[in-house]
Amino acid sequence: MTQQQPADERQRLGQVVAGSLNKGIEVRLDGRASVEEMAVGRYATIDGTKQRFFGMITDVRLDVSDPGLTQAPPDVGDPFTAAVLVGTSAYATLHVTPYLTLGTPVGGVTGPMPVKTVPSHFSSVYLATEADIGLVFGSEDKESFHIGNPLDMETKLCLNLPELVKRSNGIFGKSGTGKTFLTRLLLIGMVQKSAAVNLVFDMHSEYGWQGTSEGRGNKVKALKQLFPAQVAVLALDEKSSRQRQVNADFFVKIGYDEIKPGDMALLRQTLNLTPLAVEATYQLRQRFGRDWIQQTLKLDEADAEERAALLDKLKIHEASYQNLCRGLNSIARLAFTQPQVEEKAVDKVLSYLENGKHVVLEFGRYTDITAHILVANLLSRRIYHRYRDRMEKAMAEDSPKPQPLVITIEEAHKFLNPEVADQTIFGTIAREMRKYNVTLLVIDQRPSGIDDEVMSQLGTKITCLLDSEKDVDSVLAGVSGKSELKSVLAKLDSRQQVLIFGHALPMPVVVKVREYGSSESYKSLSAGTEQAPLDVEKLWD
Repeated sequence: MTQQQPADERQRLGQVVAGSLNKGIEVRLDGRASVEEMAVGRYATIDGTKQRFFGMITDVRLDVSDPGLTQAPPDVGDPFTAAVLVGTSAYATLHVTPYLTLGTPVGGVTGPMPVKTVPSHFSSVYLATEADIGLVFGSEDKESFHIGNPLDMETKLCLNLPELVKRSNGIFGKSGTGKTFLTRLLLIGMVQKSAAVNLVFDMHSEYGWQGTSEGRGNKVKALKQLFPAQVAVLALDEKSSRQRQVNADFFVKIGYDEIKPGDMALLRQTLNLTPLAVEATYQLRQRFGRDWIQQTLKLDEADAEERAALLDKLKIHEASYQNLCRGLNSIARLAFTQPQVEEKAVDKVLSYLENGKHVVLEFGRYTDITAHILVANLLSRRIYHRYRDRMEKAMAEDSPKPQPLVITIEEAHKFLNPEVADQTIFGTIAREMRKYNVTLLVIDQRPSGIDDEVMSQLGTKITCLLDSEKDVDSVLAGVSGKSELKSVLAKLDSRQQVLIFGHALPMPVVVKVREYGSSESYKSLSAGTEQAPLDVEKLWD
């Protein structure tokens, strides 16, 4: 059993003077402890009479014993006078929010347990040690991935990835705070630890072959370069891939016959379709079958009387038909769509996933929301249905279940806003909470734009700095100790610091994200994988 570090080897901060279970603990800082070193987000332990508590510093305040000192501050030019006053008449207090108990103050320690009481008056308070952090968050192993370090500490802070992927999760932060950098690290961790197989809809070409470092614009290696044998890069934009010298494994083409009326319903706002035009898609599909889009577009070229007779028979108004044709022509103008395709993208993606390969689908220069929604929803819906069938079969036959699948989507508010969340496959996946071994990793700078029900179903939230009050409230909605965490979130640095809380962690944690982009970091991130490195010079021979 691990022995607790002796008290005299720990850094004492002060003693408990007040507090409550709901509002946290007030700690009077010792005169020898520097208030300027007490950063919000650091961890502290409290030695109660019968239990040892583990918590986070969520506020730092200056107080005086005599209110007159604030009206007429003394002359502290004399160092001796200043030393006498500080810690006696003038002192600092910390607000510590306790989250866990770690056993008893003397002797051995136990695993962390949720806090249900408070320490007694005048209990001693210490800065948490590396041993405390390791006891609470675990150490790096075959399942836990080193995501970064606690504030002002060198110890590794790890996430248990198999536990993380049991539910859908979110990464949030305003533009420029490092969401892409953090997502890339997390995806690398899932590949490294084999926690799940990934399908990444890469809107900005950051996760496949290479990406850019935050703020500096330097090129950094992405999944394919670090794990060439375990990652497949698919692309919508062949010209963009070749210009960027990305050796894509497959170029995605979508056949008109793969698009169903349900897909058109999700594009209603994007294509400016009327409700009657969307309703007409179901009638046309019933009339023409899988070839309904091509036949509908051909109908526009047919004799006016013949078309009018057919539309009348199908009870479709001419204006609704013309509105639908304008939408269908917008889809037909996308270079990756065509009447039929030889090899369907959904079959290719499933083939990779079933063989344990992670798939990154790059959109290249297709920044149009129509392309994003069409491709991401179409592929995800088919893959989800296939996973559901396999899961139900495995449960019925008591056979091995499919490997967990994580679908990553950027700009998630486009797919999960209140108007469409109940229609998209992504809303369904978020609400079902891994029922069929499929979960989401949503990335967004506007979490307030995501449906509240979907936000409430996210198991773990990883948030960088947010500057909108609505976004902060959306991320912290329903969280215990919201006001304290709000204060912590507001004090994050604009880069490389994140607040992580939720299902996969015993308590909230502020993390300085690990370094990424150097040769040393690449070596550590790809450690333990047996694969031949790609010869970049020969890719385009």
